[in-house]
Amino acid sequence: MRRVYLDHSATTPIRPEVLEAMLPYLRERYGNPSSLHHWGQEAKKAVEQAREAVAALISARPEEIVFTSGGTEADNLAVIGAAYANAAKGRHIITSSIEHHAVLDSMQYLERQGFKVTFLPVTAEGLVQVDEVGAAITPETILISIMHANNEVGTVQPVALIGQLAKEKGIILHSDAVQSAGKIPVDVDELGVDLLTLSAHKIYGPKGVGALYVRKGTRLDPIFHGGAQERKRRPGTENTPGIVGFGRAAALAKQEMATEARRLAALRDRLLDGLIKRIPDLVITGHREKRLPNHASVCVKYVEGESLLLSLDLQGVAASSGSACTSGSLEPSHVLLAMGLPHEVAQGSLRLTLGRENKEADVDYVLEILPPIVERLRAMSPLRC
Repeated sequence: MRRVYLDHSATTPIRPEVLEAMLPYLRERYGNPSSLHHWGQEAKKAVEQAREAVAALISARPEEIVFTSGGTEADNLAVIGAAYANAAKGRHIITSSIEHHAVLDSMQYLERQGFKVTFLPVTAEGLVQVDEVGAAITPETILISIMHANNEVGTVQPVALIGQLAKEKGIILHSDAVQSAGKIPVDVDELGVDLLTLSAHKIYGPKGVGALYVRKGTRLDPIFHGGAQERKRRPGTENTPGIVGFGRAAALAKQEMATEARRLAALRDRLLDGLIKRIPDLVITGHREKRLPNHASVCVKYVEGESLLLSLDLQGVAASSGSACTSGSLEPSHVLLAMGLPHEVAQGSLRLTLGRENKEADVDYVLEILPPIVERLRAMSPLRC
């Protein structure tokens, strides 16, 4: 059976070069980076070299990178840590209604702690409106958190414009760049962010390691306690092999980004254009132009997304119906509902995200097998009148 992996927004395969860089730190170079002896200092040097590579990916300074266990922890640290550290200035936070649950759930936690959170609406294409951000700001606003690119529909947000607004008002700006960093240019100064979330396994690095960029001078309380690692912002023994892999993956992503983005965008457009031609009653979700180069997302009317995924899997194709973090939920995507899609249309969501190993033949295979799958499922569907 032909196998085609089109779920790179959920995770990516680890690159051979990344694994090769990690292996020595899983075997003979096993020291604790906090130890003063040779083994410890050898590990510490590797961690700092990786910190430099991750910082370079987003044009930051190495000392502004805090390693975490992944994007979820980094989001929690950014949102909760910034809120607590700056609560004396105010207790109002602004975010969007289409953020990852790592941000949304953190916001809901803060609401229970007495903070007030404004959840901004988005357009039908999944865009946050800058003027609505400005209108939501009050004298009590201490934090704005708007993701750089949406994980479910791929829309890239106007973070740089929001950054200008936040800077004028003296408000901390956080952006979740888990899906965008390594795929499109991310420059923390151009975006005007104070906090930025990253994850290794979205760019062909290992799972279980991420990072939070913290601009120098940004007040941030730790959410973990028990050590002085990561400049006391994230205590705990560093995951040296994972961090080394993250550094190697970041360096490779920076080196190949421009070329790979052009290649993937061409494949994405081939896929979206082909789906529109072959499948009637299909809705492209997200902005057609302002979207990640590897990201194709649609809603297939009169079909349930779970049935689509199972049928594709039987044909050897891996896809998703939205965020991998909410797989198993029978509820439609909160992102699609926030974009105004009817409940019954949102149920038919399909996310196809391309990666390094995908070629035109993979796209053409999907275009060959998906239309008959849709036709068969629609013939059985009670949703079609």
